[in-house]
Amino acid sequence: MTIDTPVTVPTPEAGSRPRAARAPWTLRRRLVLAVVGLLALVSIVIGVISVAILRGNLLTGLDTQLRSAADRSGAALGGNDGDGDDRGGSLPGLFGAPTADNILGGPAQPPGLLALVFDGTTITTGYTNDETGAIESLSASQVAELAEHVRVSTPMTVDLHGSLGHYRVIAETSRSGVVYLVGLPLSTVDGTAAQLAAIIGFVSLGGLIGAAAVAAWIVRLALRPLQRVTETAARVSRLPLDRGEVSLVDRVPAADTDPRTEVGRVGSALNRMLDHVDLALETRQASERKVRQFVADASHELRTPLASIRGYSELTRRSGQELPPDALHALGRIESESVRMTGLVEDLLLLARLDEGRELEQKPVDLTMLLVDAVSDAHAAGRDHVWNLDLPEEPVEALGDAPRLHQVIANLLANARVHTEPGTTVEVALAADDGRAVITITDNGPGIPEDLKATLFERFARGDSSRFRGTGSTGLGLSIVEAVVTAHHGEVTVDSEPGRTAFRVSLPLA
Repeated sequence: MTIDTPVTVPTPEAGSRPRAARAPWTLRRRLVLAVVGLLALVSIVIGVISVAILRGNLLTGLDTQLRSAADRSGAALGGNDGDGDDRGGSLPGLFGAPTADNILGGPAQPPGLLALVFDGTTITTGYTNDETGAIESLSASQVAELAEHVRVSTPMTVDLHGSLGHYRVIAETSRSGVVYLVGLPLSTVDGTAAQLAAIIGFVSLGGLIGAAAVAAWIVRLALRPLQRVTETAARVSRLPLDRGEVSLVDRVPAADTDPRTEVGRVGSALNRMLDHVDLALETRQASERKVRQFVADASHELRTPLASIRGYSELTRRSGQELPPDALHALGRIESESVRMTGLVEDLLLLARLDEGRELEQKPVDLTMLLVDAVSDAHAAGRDHVWNLDLPEEPVEALGDAPRLHQVIANLLANARVHTEPGTTVEVALAADDGRAVITITDNGPGIPEDLKATLFERFARGDSSRFRGTGSTGLGLSIVEAVVTAHHGEVTVDSEPGRTAFRVSLPLA
């Protein structure tokens, strides 16, 4: 049995922004931080162990001093002085009630000594002030805290709070039966340990700062070969390898290709890869050169026979002799197809010359008059379309080849006329913007299909059957547009959606 439970998917709150991805750490930063972190860990371990050993030794010495004070306190109360007899007893312990003052006022007692005496009926307490040497009393809470440890025969630490802080105490019973407790302050032990910890901390911090600087310098020095390899790869990546003749002359220096080092192996592998890429580019360039040369030669050679075919067909049709209708139709088709083939050959020849990098004529061209002439021709060829022309008040001139630029505009206008329905409005605009002449040709047709946008400017690219109207298009119009505009150091782009298609041509001003 399956039970479906609703799952609530949290939605982002209004106004919330996605967190930006954290930038990855560089290798240099990771190495420096790893070295500094390791040194910091070692310094912390050494510091903790050193402080712990010192505090243990100081605590052992304090316990020895505490036991000596306890022995002297027992003698002061009339107890055993440590020799096995009672001849070391003091007078207050023999003839008067034993009190804490007997202990604190005894000879050779260390400063800061604390005492609690219980003779069976009365508890007396006190401690020696380190600064004044006077005997002062304890508070009730401190007495209660000490009273809990009167049966402790080994040294232990007690927190008395207030100004006294921590004390190391031990309790004993004199031979006369008096229970007494003595204690020494831990302030000296804690202060010495804290001072050592501070010294180790400051020295370690200075050492870490110095180590970080030295590590950064060493890592930077060690990674210089890798940086040179990266710079070589970056220079190669900026080269236009997709077209034209390319020569890869950049290589990693020989000093950075030593196979005995990690960076050397990377540099050597990059050089081998660049050699393979250079060979592949040379092979591709040679193949393209052969193809372009073949297309140029074939186009050039085909111009003469095509002209002959067209001339003979026109001569035969106009000879005045009566020919059968089928023969006249055939001659007309031969003439029209020869005209179409001649246009195709001329286009191929132009593309081949542009691919070879031939320089176009560079003269000031009045784009205003060029657009007026091109739109007039388009209006004559497509009277079923609406043609609008938007020109600036001042003439706009570009530097280039006038016939080739006219061909660019004519191809774009023909593209708008052929691939849109009758009644479509085509707007042609010219403007000068930031040192560039911008020509925009916009129509309100059906738009360009998504699957065609990626190959729109490729050669022999044609629209689908719904846009192709049997006009005899060769599919070279837009490729010629891109090649000519690129040869003029310009740029052509297209923005299309259903109901609007805009071609934008940008050229440098004269």
